[in-house]
Amino acid sequence: MPDVILPVLNEVSSIPWVLGRMPTGYRPIVVDNGSTDGSAFVARKLHARVVAEPRRGFGAACAAGLVAAEADVVAFMDCDGSLDPADLPTVVGPVEAGDADLVLGARVTSTRGAWPAHARLANRVLARLVRRRTRLALRDLGPMRAAQRAALLDLAIRDRRFGWPLEMVVRAADAGWRVHDVPVPYYPRHGRSKVTGTVLGTARAVRDMAEVLSR
Repeated sequence: MPDVILPVLNEVSSIPWVLGRMPTGYRPIVVDNGSTDGSAFVARKLHARVVAEPRRGFGAACAAGLVAAEADVVAFMDCDGSLDPADLPTVVGPVEAGDADLVLGARVTSTRGAWPAHARLANRVLARLVRRRTRLALRDLGPMRAAQRAALLDLAIRDRRFGWPLEMVVRAADAGWRVHDVPVPYYPRHGRSKVTGTVLGTARAVRDMAEVLSR
């Protein structure tokens, strides 16, 4: 069964729900990226493995989780309540079956306000640029995704900020991976997102991703 890497920065309100929804056999690895709200304490109390990554950055947290993982297949997802761990088998399944090398969850919103307009527009533009760059028919660069751990390590992803997820896709495409996406529901997160919750946060993420594409 896969390890599930959960980058965390002050997500104490959503951690119990996320960990409580984890499918049987899926092992959560909470990567604490400098939380000050007791997120790590709550995760440990709920019997999750906790890894500390003091260097700030979404990519830094993901990379630390990948190194700490032990399963052959690893999954990534946000820990803010916007994605339901119960949907992980839909994303992980094709990788475990050998039908895909990297699977992304393409976010589908059914609740008003789940995905702010500025973030949705930025994602649409980036997805178009990625399709042009990689020739992959992807609808979304979603944060729920799965792949073989050893293969991901071999990609040697360098970005340690918000460009990490995009660099994964670009490097996978350049390596000839079979990359697909599958629809997953997307819900309003608990609290305000550090990325999509503000125009500035979204702009920073777009900047990091644009740097990845320019390389």
